[in-house]
Amino acid sequence: ITSEDVDRVYKEYMGDAESPAQVRDGLLDAMGDLFFVISAVEVARYHRDAGNPVYFYEFQHRPSSVEGVVPEFVKADHGVEIAFVFGKPFLAGDV
Repeated sequence: ITSEDVDRVYKEYMGDAESPAQVRDGLLDAMGDLFFVISAVEVARYHRDAGNPVYFYEFQHRPSSVEGVVPEFVKADHGVEIAFVFGKPFLAGDV
């Protein structure tokens, strides 16, 4: 890793951050990419290379059920899309 690489990554995620909130958001984006996106893209490429159709999405909808529970800057936590895909009965154990 060169200092040029470090500068490029810093600029991508921090840009011209001027406030603690902007730094927080940049760090959250970087950590999300590191822990979720990079490995998901890698697996998607393996499936694509094997000749399978691949669909990739990023769920960003903030559910109303998290109001007052999680901070405003959190849009969609990991796994929150399950209620939207399968419905609330799935989460309530009513299946």
